[in-house]
Amino acid sequence: MRWCLVLIAVLVCAGEAAAQTKGKGIRLWNLTSETISGFQLAPSGKTDWGPNQCLNDKDKEVDHDERLRITGVEPGRYDAKVSYPNSRQCIVRDIEIKADAVFSIADKDLKDCTK
Repeated sequence: MRWCLVLIAVLVCAGEAAAQTKGKGIRLWNLTSETISGFQLAPSGKTDWGPNQCLNDKDKEVDHDERLRITGVEPGRYDAKVSYPNSRQCIVRDIEIKADAVFSIADKDLKDCTK
């Protein structure tokens, strides 16, 4: 009986350790100087923009220095359309997205801004 309890304890600990090492997924780190209200991805060189990833955030915006979980995207190279509450939009080209990793965008990355 004692061995069964020890075995159960070992299995529970192993399960907890595996859960702790599981990746946090792909995340965007907003290093721009403004709050982002829209973040859409398309394969590099394309304009078939995916859904607004900011909707994954509880307040639907990504503040400066905040991280946003990106969903439904496979690792690869992407262009991003970045939108701001003041209706300004910019493009960030050729972002490398890796599995379970953080990628960042900063003001210097923003191109082709409108408004």
